[in-house]
Amino acid sequence: MSTPVRFWLDPLCPFCWTTSQWLRSVAAERDLSISYQPISLLVKNQIGDDSPWYGVAKWGYGLLRVLESVRAVEGETAVAELYVEYGRRIHHDGHRDFDVAEMLAAVGLPLSHAAAFDDESFDDELLRRHHEGLALVGNDVGTPIIGVPGRDGGEVGVFGPVITALPNRDDALALWDATFALARMPEFFELKRTRTSGPNPGERP
Repeated sequence: MSTPVRFWLDPLCPFCWTTSQWLRSVAAERDLSISYQPISLLVKNQIGDDSPWYGVAKWGYGLLRVLESVRAVEGETAVAELYVEYGRRIHHDGHRDFDVAEMLAAVGLPLSHAAAFDDESFDDELLRRHHEGLALVGNDVGTPIIGVPGRDGGEVGVFGPVITALPNRDDALALWDATFALARMPEFFELKRTRTSGPNPGERP
C-alpha cells in the first residue's frame, strides 16, 4: 500500500523546489503517493505592500490560486505536473514574470485556469490548506513542510528536510528513510546546522 505524503510548497521557494525534486526521485522506490499543498510566504511572513518582496510574493500567491483551480477540476496529478512546470521556469530558467496560460498550455491543461490568478474565490480553500500544514508543525518554521502517516494513524509533519542540492540515489533513499522515521517519532524535535551554500536545483526536469 502506498504511503501518502503531503508536501507544502510556495512556488517561489528554491528550497521547496530542491526538496520536491528529491522527494520525486525516491517516490517510486519507496512507494510514495505525493500530493502538493499550498503554503504562501506572503501570508506566512506577513509581507506588507511596503516590502520590496511584496510584488514577487503576491505573484507567487496568484500561482497558488491557479494550482487550487487545477486541483478542483483536474485533480492531484495535474497539480503535480503544473508545479513541475512552475519549477522549471522559476528555478531553472530564472523567470519571474511569465504568462500563466503559457504554462498551462505546456502541460496540456485548459487555459481557463489562468483566470484563477486574480480570483479571490480560491482564497478560502488555499488558506485552509495553508493552515493545515502549519497546524502539523507550528508557526516557527519555514518551507517546505512534509506530512506523513503517524504511528497512531493520524498525520504528523516536519519542516524540511532543507537540502541545497540533490543527493545521489543511495543518499536520497537514506534521507527519506531517516526523515520518515524521525517525523513519526513523537520525542523528536529538531536537527539543524548553518547552511554554507545556496540552493542548487540541478538539471532541469
